[in-house]
Amino acid sequence: MKRILSLLVISTMFFGCTSKIDPNTSISSLSEDYVKTILEIGLYDPMYVDAYYGPESWKKEVDQLKEESIPAERLIKKVEDLELLLEKISIEPENEMLVLRKKYMAKQLIAVKARIKMLNGKTYTFDEESSKLYDAVVPPFENEHFASVIEQLEKLLPGKENVIDKVAKFNREFVIPKDKIDTVFRAAIEESRRRTKMHIDLPDNENFELEYVTDKAWAGYNWYKGNNFSLIQVNIDFPILIDRAIDLASHEGYPGHHVYNSLLETNLVKNRGWLEFSVYPLFSPQSLIAEGTANYGINVVFPREDRMKFEKEVLFPLAGLDTAKVDLYYQIQELTHELTYARTVAMRNYLDGKWTKEETGKWMEKYALRRSSEASFRFPETYRSYIINYNWGQDMVRDFIEKNGGTELNPEKRWELFTHLISTPQVPTNLK
Repeated sequence: MKRILSLLVISTMFFGCTSKIDPNTSISSLSEDYVKTILEIGLYDPMYVDAYYGPESWKKEVDQLKEESIPAERLIKKVEDLELLLEKISIEPENEMLVLRKKYMAKQLIAVKARIKMLNGKTYTFDEESSKLYDAVVPPFENEHFASVIEQLEKLLPGKENVIDKVAKFNREFVIPKDKIDTVFRAAIEESRRRTKMHIDLPDNENFELEYVTDKAWAGYNWYKGNNFSLIQVNIDFPILIDRAIDLASHEGYPGHHVYNSLLETNLVKNRGWLEFSVYPLFSPQSLIAEGTANYGINVVFPREDRMKFEKEVLFPLAGLDTAKVDLYYQIQELTHELTYARTVAMRNYLDGKWTKEETGKWMEKYALRRSSEASFRFPETYRSYIINYNWGQDMVRDFIEKNGGTELNPEKRWELFTHLISTPQVPTNLK
């Protein structure tokens, strides 16, 4: 009853009053219901609420609402009421932050409604799902694109084995020994942190805890706890190649997820009181921005030549690895990175029911150079179209920043644009 009454009060404010309403206050009046809706969905989807650092009383109130099954009809109606109220809020175009705020909430609400329907049994195609949840669709790729990359790999690597075996054999020379992972990773994250703080003003109390885990569907994860603190977990089930140290340190830490969440909390929640940013629904447009900037941020904090120098001089010796083939290693890694879209193509067809698991596995071996196993299906079966946020998200962020002058030749502009993206309300449509 309390929630219904709050919406009635808001509705009266918008529709029963002729005096001019401050749009900032108007959007803020919707924040509580938005946050509580997301927290309530989280009662039925344990992966949904990735972070929450809003009022504890809100969470306690919502925890009392759990039913045997998701009350989809009621929650969808609530979201639609919020959409209607938000649409009525008028904002002057020159007020950039409020324009971004309104658009952010509008796109998030589309995703919230879609996720409720999915939890209630609704099935979308891969592209429909990514459009609704992440505000983006990956374009199609022809097999020839991947075949040309594989042809280059075959020429670079010695031996007469199948190319997938040649790549696997070559990569084994660059696996970090398990007893050196912590040393290497801590060196990488401290350097990422040092470099990031040269360009981004971080809160004085920002910090993180590092933990190594097993039996997860992902390689690394940042659990943001609020008040500028993160728990960063690294999955040691998989062999960790030397280049993954910087990838994970930068993606999960600096200037990736840890910095992103910390800046949003500081700039939007604490400084502006925009409480809708105190909750992070994982399956939403926010994730494309988060994953895309975290992946692109690796190149921002470690431009190619700087990265190669640091890895050769610091990380390779710490891992006890030979640097004789390091230049070839980087060529191989850059080419295999281009095959990430092969995985997207494969999982789009598999999740849409067009290919069987066996057909998907064979195609992945041919064009993604990945051996088929249950482990290779674990992440996409769990997170589905979320996989687009890594490669397509990174490309969208890169194109936006470079289009606006943030090239490698202009690193200060690149840092400026990057910082703007991770400290303001953003959705993928803004990057187009």
